[in-house]
Amino acid sequence: MTKNKRLYILDTNVLMHDPTSLFRFEEHDIYLPMVVLEELDRAKKGVSEVARNVRQVSRFLNELVHADLDQTQPINLDQGVALCQPEGLSLNIGTGRLYFQTQPLNQTSQLMGDHSLADNEILLAALDLAHTQPELDIVLVSKDINLRIKATIHGILAEDYHNDRALDDLSLLYTGLTERDNAFWESHRAEDSWTEGGRTFYRIARHEDDLWYPNQCLRLEGEHGIEALVREVNEKDVIFELANDHRRPNLSVWGIQARNPEQNFALNLLMDPDIDFVTLLGTAGTGKTLLTLAAGLAQTMDDKRYREIIVTRATVSVGEDIGYLPGTEEEKMTPWMGALTDNLEFLTEPDGEGERGGPFETSWGRSATQELLTSKIKVRSLNFMRGRTFLNRFLIIDEAQNITPKQMKTLITRAGPGTKIVCLGNVEQIDTPYLTETTSGLTYAIDRFKHWAHAGHVTLKRGERSRLADFASQAL
Repeated sequence: MTKNKRLYILDTNVLMHDPTSLFRFEEHDIYLPMVVLEELDRAKKGVSEVARNVRQVSRFLNELVHADLDQTQPINLDQGVALCQPEGLSLNIGTGRLYFQTQPLNQTSQLMGDHSLADNEILLAALDLAHTQPELDIVLVSKDINLRIKATIHGILAEDYHNDRALDDLSLLYTGLTERDNAFWESHRAEDSWTEGGRTFYRIARHEDDLWYPNQCLRLEGEHGIEALVREVNEKDVIFELANDHRRPNLSVWGIQARNPEQNFALNLLMDPDIDFVTLLGTAGTGKTLLTLAAGLAQTMDDKRYREIIVTRATVSVGEDIGYLPGTEEEKMTPWMGALTDNLEFLTEPDGEGERGGPFETSWGRSATQELLTSKIKVRSLNFMRGRTFLNRFLIIDEAQNITPKQMKTLITRAGPGTKIVCLGNVEQIDTPYLTETTSGLTYAIDRFKHWAHAGHVTLKRGERSRLADFASQAL
């Protein structure tokens, strides 16, 4: 083992979370205790994502071991195996080596209660290496906070797995909205303006320190304030388009009017046929689901742009699990779709803001209309999305903060021609173990799609549900 290198000991949960983590440590070496291999063996059965990841790790390990072995010589893993490029993947492989535990552990600790626990065995392996290899920096990598704390108590450097983070800090996450005052026109003089197809466009010179993204929202406050969307970003200039004002009754969407600038930008993105992927981030009560459902119904029922609306979400419980549910796929998903039902009732309620007149005026009319709308909305489970292709669908992914980056990729790649995908979520309400604000699939999607000309994002900040909900989200 080379001096001045780090030796990373990987916990089982790191490999379960990201099978390619074996190749993510650049020039440093990796060490796998025997108990990690045993835990992988116990977790390999099943159809869950964790089981699939474990089987992929086993294939990687088998490929690495046999690629590095000389079939004419006896097998000796004491010198480790080279981390070579795995078949079918294109990664920046480092120059380190992979080592396995080949000798019994000699270390013990009076601070550990049960040495047979897997976490304690991994920690003992780290202590053993620190004793036998004092010239190396031993680092334990685990997503288990308690194991990292125990390692620190024993004097072992412990770190979380960082490679799966979309951002180092959530404050760096793209908000999709830039707010300026009237001084903006002094520093960004409009070089040209024109009207095309009833829409107004502006071209401004781009400064060196400007950072613009396609479909980014711009709001200028003051007497000459405007609300606009970035439509084209070049090296020398930026083209803006004035946004529709959906706060006006004649531009309402399925009877819904925007109540604040963020909601107005959200409706502009949702109603734009040139934008295929929209992400809406916001706390409870900001109107994410209502705006999306209204836009989906308007484009499905009125404009006939989409054939139907498909709604899915990760089935993660906030409290105790209610157990197995009877019925069809849609019936099993019904308890998870309370937000959909609540907003659909609001949109068909004549006394609310969703009033559209006509058949809503009678209870029979409301019932018939709600049944018609329900026939155009299909609820689907996240577990059965692999292998499907959605054509001309309006796909809503609710509670997307509980989805891993890999699951997010699986869902987005289901989109066929004419399909629009909308991801909704609040990264402050993550209920999935081992997911954080910076590793959530929603954060990952927002960061990766901000450069694409057919994607848009806006963070909703103002609660519009009720004064009670708005105060609770701030005070509690």
